Amino acid sequence: MHSWNKSWRKLKTMVHWSPFVVSFKKRYPWVQLAGHAGNFKAGEFGKILKKYCECEHRSLEGLMLDSLRPYVPGYYGLVEKEGETYNQMEDLLADFDSPNIMDCKMGTRTYLEEELVKARQKPKLRPDMYEKMIAVDPEAPTPQERSQQAVLKPRYMQWRETLSSTATLGFRIEGIKKADGTCNTNFKKTRHREQVQQAFEDFVEGNISVLKTYLVTLKELRTALEKSDFFKSHEVVGSSLLFVHDCTGLARVWMIDFGKTVKLPDSETLDHRIPWVEGNREDGYLWGLDNLVDIMGAMVPE
Repeated sequence: MHSWNKSWRKLKTMVHWSPFVVSFKKRYPWVQLAGHAGNFKAGEFGKILKKYCECEHRSLEGLMLDSLRPYVPGYYGLVEKEGETYNQMEDLLADFDSPNIMDCKMGTRTYLEEELVKARQKPKLRPDMYEKMIAVDPEAPTPQERSQQAVLKPRYMQWRETLSSTATLGFRIEGIKKADGTCNTNFKKTRHREQVQQAFEDFVEGNISVLKTYLVTLKELRTALEKSDFFKSHEVVGSSLLFVHDCTGLARVWMIDFGKTVKLPDSETLDHRIPWVEGNREDGYLWGLDNLVDIMGAMVPE
C-alpha cells in the first residue's frame, strides 16, 4: 500500500528524472505512464523487476494457478538486487515495436474498505489533500473544510472517485502514451461516456482492426473472469487493464497492478457487478468491464 503503488503521482518528474538509462526508458515507456518509475528495474532477459509488495506477490502466485493466467504478466517469484527485494515478472512489451499504451484503472473505487476504516479510526486533517482538492475544483471544499484549510482522508478519497468515470462507468483512463512519445495523463475529470470514447478513438487512431482485437480480448477476459476462482474470492481494487498495440497491428490486453488485491474471508465471494455499499467489499470490476466492452463495441462499425 506504499505510495509507489499510487499510479501517475509524479509523472512529470518521473519522465524527466527517471533513474533508468535511456535504452530502458525506450523499452519500458509504461513505467513512466504508471508513474512508478522508482519501483522498477531491468531484470534478466525478457523480465522486469518491480519493488516487492506482499499483496502483489501473493496475488501473482495465485493467478499463475488460475484460469486468468493468460491475462496477467508471467510471474517468476522474488529476486534480491542491491539489498532490495523485487517481484520478478514478464516484460509485457517484449514483442512490440514502438508500442502505444493505455492504462485503465478498473472498478468503482480505488481504495480498499480497510483503508477507509483505518482513516476513520484515526481522523487526521490533511492540508495536502485540501490543496489537491482545490487545485482540481476550488468549489469542492465545504465551508468547514475551507476554514480549516484541510480535509479528512476518507472524504478526500470518496470525493476523488466522483470526479472521473470511476464512479459513473466503473473504470477510468489513467493515461495514454503514444508511439510518437506523447503522453497524456490529464484524465482526472474525464467522466462522461462521450469523453471516454473520444480518448479511445484518439488512442487507436481509427485503426478498426486493432479496436476489434481489443474488443474480442475484452470479451474473452470477461468470460475468464466470470469463471475464475481467484477473481470470485478477491476484492480487486486499484488494478488496471494495460492496452498495448503497435503499427504491425499486434494488440494485447493484460491485467496489471495487484498491490490492493485482497483475499476475502473463507467461502465469501464477490459478484463484482452489484453496487458497493460499505461492508459488502464489492469493487465494481465487472460492471466497469461491461461498460468498457459496450463503449468499444459502439465504436466498431456495423
